[in-house]
Amino acid sequence: MKADGQILSVHDLKAHIVSRRQTVEAVKGVTFDIKRGEAVGFVGESGCGKSITARAIMRLAPEGMRVDLGGSVHFGGRNLLTVSEAEMRDIRGRRIAMVFQDPLTSLNPVLTVGAQIEDILRRHAGLSGHAARERAIELLDQVGIPFPARRIDDYPHQFSGGMRQRALIAIAISCDPDLLIADEPTTALDVTVQAQILRLLLRLREERGMSLMLITHDFGVVAGMVERVNVMYGGRIVEAAGIDEIFRAPSHEYTRALFDAVPRLHREGAES
Repeated sequence: MKADGQILSVHDLKAHIVSRRQTVEAVKGVTFDIKRGEAVGFVGESGCGKSITARAIMRLAPEGMRVDLGGSVHFGGRNLLTVSEAEMRDIRGRRIAMVFQDPLTSLNPVLTVGAQIEDILRRHAGLSGHAARERAIELLDQVGIPFPARRIDDYPHQFSGGMRQRALIAIAISCDPDLLIADEPTTALDVTVQAQILRLLLRLREERGMSLMLITHDFGVVAGMVERVNVMYGGRIVEAAGIDEIFRAPSHEYTRALFDAVPRLHREGAES
């Protein structure tokens, strides 16, 4: 997909996670941009700062903690780190949406899936009643939920892991966001369902022209999904390159180590 201009520009982003016991510098001066319609991957092991970077963009803190932010996050002509919380609530979900790692804990267990989609449609799209319900059914159908008119009244525990992830994606795209942040969207899913979810994200991005920030620890996930990759280690971006370049000739030793950790059917010296 052809990109046209920057939609997100992050400069020298810093994030300190503050709990009752300690303060941890989780993001240490990260700088990157995402163009309109572009998909960018963020790859690194657990704890390297990928998810905190995404949460910093959304100004969301881990439960029970505070995050002190520095630097700038420019989106739509505004620095998201300085706008009011009311303005930020309007941006979240409507302009920037996020799919979190664990669909079971991200969905409210006491509300039906349909009610959770309809809540977003009421808040950001001004829909209510029958119109909101019909739109919610349409969204469930778009993300591949079978029999959406029947399943809309099911609770999250009645959905499989893959279906819960699809429901989260339906919530995320409900207001046609400009940027979708997908944080480890295939975690805890079997490989067949992983492939289905990635194909769904790819199709939705193509159909809607939205930008995608894809966070993962697996280079196999970003292959075929993104144009550029940022490799993170210790709260910093240690390598940034086009997807073809980084697969052909990774320059940083940590990037090479990540590639070496990928299981292969045949390794040099092994019997075929």
